[in-house]
Amino acid sequence: MELTAGKLWGLRRMADAAGRFKMTAVDQRPPIKGPIAKYHDLPEAPWEEVARFKTLLIETLQDASTAMLLDPHYAIPMGLDRLSPAKGLIVTLEDSIFEDAPGGRLSSEIDDWSVNKIKRMGGDAVKVLAWYRPDAAPEVCRAQQDFTKRIGEACARYDIPFLFELLVYPLKGDADQTKDYVEMAGKRSDHVLGSVEEFARSDYGIDVFKLESPVAAKDADGSAAVQAVFDEMGRLAGRPWVMLSAGAGKAEFKAVMEHAYKAGASGYLAGRAIWLDAFGAYPDWAAIEAGLRGEGCAYMAELNALTDAAALPWFDHPCFGGRTGVQPADASFRHVYGAM
Repeated sequence: MELTAGKLWGLRRMADAAGRFKMTAVDQRPPIKGPIAKYHDLPEAPWEEVARFKTLLIETLQDASTAMLLDPHYAIPMGLDRLSPAKGLIVTLEDSIFEDAPGGRLSSEIDDWSVNKIKRMGGDAVKVLAWYRPDAAPEVCRAQQDFTKRIGEACARYDIPFLFELLVYPLKGDADQTKDYVEMAGKRSDHVLGSVEEFARSDYGIDVFKLESPVAAKDADGSAAVQAVFDEMGRLAGRPWVMLSAGAGKAEFKAVMEHAYKAGASGYLAGRAIWLDAFGAYPDWAAIEAGLRGEGCAYMAELNALTDAAALPWFDHPCFGGRTGVQPADASFRHVYGAM
């Protein structure tokens, strides 16, 4: 893989100086909106309450983060001016409302939002989540593939990193049915690995993978058998990758990260493992803030220490062959940039 100037700069902005990603997700919508709406006994959570919580996440967790993932619905309108300019800015593009087609789930972009707008507002990377099952209906798989290719092409056009998240999900007939943004109970490792293998193809234009554990988080037990599955996922990814928490508990996610780092991961992009416990105190804002600054930050310190000790710097990934600088690295750069 060769990096263009914009993608190189975006990757550097997301990571620390040593090339490791310590990124916090603040873009979640249903996992935040749902509990707030339920508390108020309303069909829709009040915008101000959701935005206030996201802004509090920015204020309390950014010091321990190299970058933060924000959404254009709530986090950016209220909280962007609270985000330090020293932190990387990742912006989500996918709509949290997916279509349940007969043969599987279909993803789409947020309305009136685009790669172009993310680049224009100063984003350092575009993040997209796509639900995927290799055994979904062929037309669903094609639609998800086309969706991803379209975004990858736009990221190349606007020279901004494409951070791509994959989640498997239950098909009709599966025993474990859920529409929540959580790890699918009973998921199969081959579905996770098959999804990574598909989207590792160069025509999707993905720069960084955000991946779920290939085994149930509770089964990340340090064994050689589990490590072999993580190793295979890292091999298939073929580029820098980070782990997502998918609602796993703190201890479970840390165990997942230990496996991931042995397999060559370069960091994490996590949300609920960090802030969900504190959010449980809603609507006591003082208690939420105390939980975030206390247990939440303490947990991030643990994750960051592990990341510093064991994560592979993104620029050391074998896919770059030891070359991550701007190309061409000579006076002709300005003539050819934008034409590549």
